[in-house]
Amino acid sequence: MFNIRYALKEDKAFWFTIECHICEDKFYAKVRDKQGYIICDGDKEVGILRYGLFWDNIPFVNLIELDESYRNKGFGSQAMKSWEDEMQKLGYKLVMTSSQSNELAQHFYRKLGYIDSGCLLLVNDPAEILFVKYFD
Repeated sequence: MFNIRYALKEDKAFWFTIECHICEDKFYAKVRDKQGYIICDGDKEVGILRYGLFWDNIPFVNLIELDESYRNKGFGSQAMKSWEDEMQKLGYKLVMTSSQSNELAQHFYRKLGYIDSGCLLLVNDPAEILFVKYFD
């Protein structure tokens, strides 16, 4: 059964079994700022979601990652929907995310109603596709 909650300091060990892109200090900042979430199946931790603010005013999902056995079962979609609902309640009119052009995640975001909005080209990396979703 899907459940999502804010990450707590006590989630550090689980978090770092999935996340390798941020340091410990950034993890604690995400906990403090309520910008990190634990995705659960009942009480079992199965994934994480973290976001920041693009241009300091647009919520931007930096990472959503699920245990491989929980992919393609609706947990990611439900986590994104819960996050989007929270962002709407906070008064935001749009949200963003991105995916490299060689990653399957781009199809996931499009399926959720995100629109391609450009890309970032860095030397020796695949294009980073930017996605936006507007709230009605």
